Amino acid sequence: MRLILSVIFLSSLLFSATKNTLDNSFITRFEYGAMLYENPRGVGCISCHKKGDKPVIIAKYKEKDKKTKKLVEKSIIAPAINNVSYEVFIDKMTADKTDSKVMPTYFLTKEELDSLFFYIKRLNKK
Repeated sequence: MRLILSVIFLSSLLFSATKNTLDNSFITRFEYGAMLYENPRGVGCISCHKKGDKPVIIAKYKEKDKKTKKLVEKSIIAPAINNVSYEVFIDKMTADKTDSKVMPTYFLTKEELDSLFFYIKRLNKK
């Protein structure tokens, strides 16, 4: 009888361990995306895009107009990102950043990019 109970007990432990190995997520996809949005690699999306639902002025500066030689005020604007398509999102996140002096390069994996996009699409719909 003890042997049978021991086998049943060990089988249940093995089943439980196998089940936990197959489903090892401890945070939801939304929570993982939120974590990435706040701090993917030192500088989070939230720093510039805030809630992601409207354009945000990151900085204002003055630049001399080449024709008039007068100082003109300009702005660096982070666009709204919660309505961007997956294709545009992936293109911007994986683009060569040598042309942009503002958007950082993150080197995110496909899983991270997918989770981040999942979060962005649901950002203001909680």
